[in-house]
Amino acid sequence: MKFFNTEGPVRSEMHYVLPPLGRWDLDEVLRMIAQQKYFLLHAPRQTGKTSCLLALMERLNREGHYLAVYANLETAQAARENIELAMTDIVQTIAAEARLEHGDTGLYALADEILARNAPTRALREFLTQWCERSDRPLVLFLDEVDALVGDTLISLLRQVRGGYRQRPRSFPNTIVLCGVRDLRDYRIHASSEEEAITGGSAFNIKAESLRLGDFNVDEVNALLSEHTRETGQVFTPEALARVWTLTQGQPWLVNALAYESCFRIPTGRNLSHPIDVDLIDQAKENLILRRVTHLDQLADKLREPRVRRIIEPMMAGMSLDEVPVESIEYLTDLGLLRRVNGSIAVANPIYREVLPRMLAFTPEASLPQIRPTWLTATGALDPEALFAAFIAFWRQHGEALLGSAPYHEIAPHLVLMAFLQRVVNGGGSLEREYAIGRGRMDLCLRYGHLTLGMELKVWRPGAADPLTEGLTQIDEYLAGLGLDSGWLVIFDRRPGIPPLAERLHSEDTQTPSGRAVRLVRA
Repeated sequence: MKFFNTEGPVRSEMHYVLPPLGRWDLDEVLRMIAQQKYFLLHAPRQTGKTSCLLALMERLNREGHYLAVYANLETAQAARENIELAMTDIVQTIAAEARLEHGDTGLYALADEILARNAPTRALREFLTQWCERSDRPLVLFLDEVDALVGDTLISLLRQVRGGYRQRPRSFPNTIVLCGVRDLRDYRIHASSEEEAITGGSAFNIKAESLRLGDFNVDEVNALLSEHTRETGQVFTPEALARVWTLTQGQPWLVNALAYESCFRIPTGRNLSHPIDVDLIDQAKENLILRRVTHLDQLADKLREPRVRRIIEPMMAGMSLDEVPVESIEYLTDLGLLRRVNGSIAVANPIYREVLPRMLAFTPEASLPQIRPTWLTATGALDPEALFAAFIAFWRQHGEALLGSAPYHEIAPHLVLMAFLQRVVNGGGSLEREYAIGRGRMDLCLRYGHLTLGMELKVWRPGAADPLTEGLTQIDEYLAGLGLDSGWLVIFDRRPGIPPLAERLHSEDTQTPSGRAVRLVRA
């Protein structure tokens, strides 16, 4: 039986798959190869780049006009700035891939000869030159994971390729495609040989195009999932199909991961007579997040980078961005963390939007003391009044002390509160988060059994007016969207010189402009 693939390139005999060559403008790609162009393919991790390159290699070799070879260069990353070791690895890797694809064992001897007789700063160029002169077909070379290389190693590779460019196609590859997560403009090469960082564009100014592999559209998501129905007879309900699209926005790995989890890992889904419904998709989403699968873990790891923090932190706080370089926004877009929405930027999909604050709240949650679940009734239902009392008691005793465990200072109170609420919903509920640039707030929706609780978090910042009036208007709109008549408004006071938390923490009942009941907390 075929299955949904979440590890490595797709294989049509094993995996449900959309035709890889249909995911980009193949006519444009073939035209650039015919015109002897060098270009880039970039996209976030696990979106299908390698599958596309391998499919193109197979097509070119089948047609017979070109000699196409694919090589993954990530093993050379371990050499760091040791150019000799890195170039030895790169040349030997290319020779090994040519043997596997074309049976060309003679390249091993050529590689040994070139590496022995040439400086590492010209070994790759000389190897490619002599290989092309021996070949009866123009060479098309796909170099994957190029942006995994660092410093002088990456500079040397780019400049050796640029140095041989004018000799193509007789004495250098007809076409070279560099593939990675980032566009060439985002290669900021910090090398020990240079005083300042070198941009990829200056080191490789022969690039013709930068192609970006996009996410699936809604029709492609449905087409991929229907492969499972065609194979097994098990259907996805219309609501489940819509839920997969809403949660993933077509991110290829997420689509495959949700489908694999719901169809092949969850016991109910393994029963082919049971349709894949919304509940299974939601359970699959939660399972992926709780297991901290590699894809989501790698994404969250980027949150430590300063240029990522400068955008994500104010976004979660609902603030406007300060002066952020365009390159930083493009970098986060290339990583797949952000997407453009009507000229603005937003987190790329609801799963990432949930994962980012949950990962940031991981340390505060791990720092929480043992908390007895006094908010549960004898039947296991959630008592909202008991939850409110438990929150006030928790915040009075532990809130301020835990702020230092939060990695982002501007949203430290939000992260600590979310850590507390995550403990609550781990017993059988969910916590949804809404935030965006310029909203001036973060909205939380806690669901537990039949109970839905809407909350709004705001910050009283230095020099600003009391945000109460604005907050009541905003939570009015949020509760209306949830179909609720009541909720919480929590205002964190971050002004300097205010009384200690134990003195200023208090709650009161109030109303929104339209009369909805609000439990106001000033923390």
